[in-house]
Amino acid sequence: MGSRQGENPKGGIMKVLRHIGSAVFVLGLFTAVFAGMPWYVMVADAPVVPWWMRIAVFCLLGGILVVLATLALEQKAHKASVEEIPDIESDRTVLLLNSDVVPGREITEILGLVQGHTVFAIWLGKDLSAIVRLILGGELIEYTEMMGNARSTATHRMTAKAAELGADAVINVRYMTTSVIGSAAELLAYGTAVKLS
Repeated sequence: MGSRQGENPKGGIMKVLRHIGSAVFVLGLFTAVFAGMPWYVMVADAPVVPWWMRIAVFCLLGGILVVLATLALEQKAHKASVEEIPDIESDRTVLLLNSDVVPGREITEILGLVQGHTVFAIWLGKDLSAIVRLILGGELIEYTEMMGNARSTATHRMTAKAAELGADAVINVRYMTTSVIGSAAELLAYGTAVKLS
């Protein structure tokens, strides 16, 4: 009961490790750049690298390895958890509309705003191939797939919240997307959960 429903207890540990790895990386980077570079310029003829510079380089490389390892483990755990969830249809389906009326039905109760959101990114290899396609022209398939997956995930999360409220429909469904950083994009799906006659 200590963790939220659907939350992986190991996810918290991985998140802490990833933050530690990120902090160590930043510490190593700043030490190497802001102390190592001036040291090298001033004492370039000295053949021995000082201990603090060695530690900074190891922090830089070690931090990257910790972040990459935790991300790889988290993705592996996420894929395994997605495969474990059976994709069964519930007894009731929630109707999704982008209008404020449901033809032939009357809205009997407004349950409130429901939303689902996600932030998706593509890995560097796909990002590079998209850059090449950007230069040569054509559809950026990598980003199309990414946004399609994000839209499906956000819609599913919104619909699940509506079903928890006992909604028959979600009206005025809207999608909003924003760029977060680099090739990562946030997608928000929202609407009004209602009961119908």
